[in-house]
Amino acid sequence: MQRSSSLVFQLYSGREATPVQGAIVVLTDPRTGRRTTFTTNISGRTPPFRVCAPPQELSLDPEAQALPYGLYDAQVLAEGFSPVTIRGIQVFAGVDSVVPLEMNPQPVDREQEPGEVFEIPPNALRTTPDQQPIGPEEDVPAGRVLDTVYIPRYITVHLGAPSDSSARNMTVDFAHYIKNVASSEIYPTWPENAIRANIYAQISFALNRVFTEWYPSRGYSFNITNHTGYDQYYVPGRNIFTNISRIVDEIFTTYIRRPGALNPLFAEYCNGTTVTCAGLSQWGTVSLAEAGYYPINILRRYYGNVELVQARQVRNIESSYPGSPLQMGSRGAAVRTIQRQLNRIRRNYPALPAISPVDGIFGSNTRAAVLAFQRIFNLTQDGIVGRGTWNRISNIYVAVTRLAELGGESEPLPETRPGGVYRQGDRGPYVRLAQYFLRVISNYYYSVRPIQPDGIFGPATKNAVIDFQKRFGLTPDGIIGPATWSSLYDIFMGIANTSGLVIPYPGVLLREGSRGDNVRLMQEYLQTISQRYDIPSVAIDGIFGPSTRRAVVAFQNLFDLPADGIIGRNTWDRIITVRLLI
Repeated sequence: MQRSSSLVFQLYSGREATPVQGAIVVLTDPRTGRRTTFTTNISGRTPPFRVCAPPQELSLDPEAQALPYGLYDAQVLAEGFSPVTIRGIQVFAGVDSVVPLEMNPQPVDREQEPGEVFEIPPNALRTTPDQQPIGPEEDVPAGRVLDTVYIPRYITVHLGAPSDSSARNMTVDFAHYIKNVASSEIYPTWPENAIRANIYAQISFALNRVFTEWYPSRGYSFNITNHTGYDQYYVPGRNIFTNISRIVDEIFTTYIRRPGALNPLFAEYCNGTTVTCAGLSQWGTVSLAEAGYYPINILRRYYGNVELVQARQVRNIESSYPGSPLQMGSRGAAVRTIQRQLNRIRRNYPALPAISPVDGIFGSNTRAAVLAFQRIFNLTQDGIVGRGTWNRISNIYVAVTRLAELGGESEPLPETRPGGVYRQGDRGPYVRLAQYFLRVISNYYYSVRPIQPDGIFGPATKNAVIDFQKRFGLTPDGIIGPATWSSLYDIFMGIANTSGLVIPYPGVLLREGSRGDNVRLMQEYLQTISQRYDIPSVAIDGIFGPSTRRAVVAFQNLFDLPADGIIGRNTWDRIITVRLLI
C-alpha cells in the first residue's frame, strides 16, 4: 500500500543568498505520466507536492528486494536562469523532503543553454559499492595534520575517483554536504538514534579528511571525493530529507574522537550487508537503535572507546551558539545577534517580518521572525532558537552578507572586453579583474572554488580557472586566453543582470557614438526599467545611438537628473539603483 509524503522545491542563487521567485516547477510521476505544476513564492519555495512511496517497512528490512522509495522527475524553468532537469528524485513513505536547487544565471550574448541535468543514482544501500574506504584508521593518520580541528565553511568534493582528472570539483557548504551524504547513504525512515549515529560517523570521516589534508598532501586540489571506494556518497542535485536536514543543522559541528586524541576519528563504515568492514555497519545501527541504544552507545559498539566532541570554530561563521535555547523572555547579547542577523536576512528574504527595536529582548516580534525563518528553511517551527536554528541563521547570514560584499569590492568594467593571455606568475589589474569575475561566479556555480582577488596569478587562481574551464567546456589548461576571457565575461554579465550585482561606474562618460559592453549593460537595464516606467524601449546592441539617447533623456527627466542624454556617474548609479528596485 502506497503512502503519501510531501516534496518541496526551494530555489535560490548565490549560495542561498537570494531566493528565485516566479520559477515554474513541473513534477512528473514516471509510473503514470501525471504532471503537477507549481510556481515558487517570494521565498523561492513551491507549495508541497503530494507524492507517493512504497510501504515504510521495506526501508527497515535489509533483505527486502522491492525498491523502498518512490521515484519522480522534475523540470525547473526560471526567467534569467538556465533550466534544470532532475531525474530519479527519491521519496519515502511518511518522510517529507526538499530539493534545494542552486539556479545558475543565464550567460549574456548566448542562446538559451540546455541547462543542467541531474540523474540521481540509487541510494548507496541499494548498490554494491566498492570496498570502502581506503586510508588509515590509527589515531594520527599519515599526511599533513592541522593544529586545530575546525568545521570548514566549504568542502571541495571531487566527483569521481581521485586520479580521474576529467571529473569536476564542487565546492559546497559543509552542512549541505553532510545532509546530501546522509540522504544518499542511509534511509530517513530509520530510528532517529540510528540516523544520528550514522551522521556522526559521516561528519567525523569528512573532518578527518580535512584535518589530515589527506588529498592536498598528495597533490590534489580537493578535500574529498564522492567515490565510495575512497570516500562518501555525495550526489549533486539530489533531494534532502527534512528530518535528516534538521538533525544535521543541530549536530554538524560534533565529531568522534578517541579520548586524548586531537584528530577526528577516521570513522570507517559500510552498509554491513553487501560490504563488511572493521568499522560501523549502517544496517547494524538500525537493530541497535531498535534495541534502545543511544547514538554514543552505537558508536562505541563499533569503534570502541570514543567520545563526541564539538568543534570550537566554524570558519567564516560569525558567532557560536550561546549554549542554551533562546525563546520568549530571553535577553542579552545573543538575542541581539539573532535580531540583527534576521533583519539583515530579511532584505533578501522579505517574507521575514521586521524586528524592531533590536533591543536584545526576545519578544513576540522576534518569535514571529524566527517562526517565519524556520518555515522557509525547513526547520521545526517552534519559535525557539536552539542549536539547529542558530546554526542555520548564521549560515544564511554569512551567505547574504558575503554576496553583498561582492558589489562593494567590485571592479569597474573596462571600456572594451578584456583580452590578452594570462597564466600563473602574471600580475596586474587584468589578473585582478579575472579573479573578481571568478570570485563572483563561484557564488553561483559550486564547481568553481572561491578565491580572493589580489592581482597575483598564483596556484589558487590557476585551480579556479581550471574549475571554470571544466564547467563551461573549455580546455582545462589554467590559462586565461581569448576563449576563457569571453566565457568569463559572458557568465559574469549574466550574473550581474540576474542578481542585480552592483557594477561601479567605469570612469568614462557614455554618450551618443559610444560602443561596448558598458553601453550594452546600460541598454539592458534601461530596457528592463522601460517595462515599469514611461521611458522608450531600446535595442540592446552595445551601440549608443539616438534611441538610447532618447531613453537616457527620458530617464533623467523622470528621476530629476540633468537631461543631457549622457551617462555620467550620477546617471549610471541611478539607473543601477532603479534596476535593483524592480
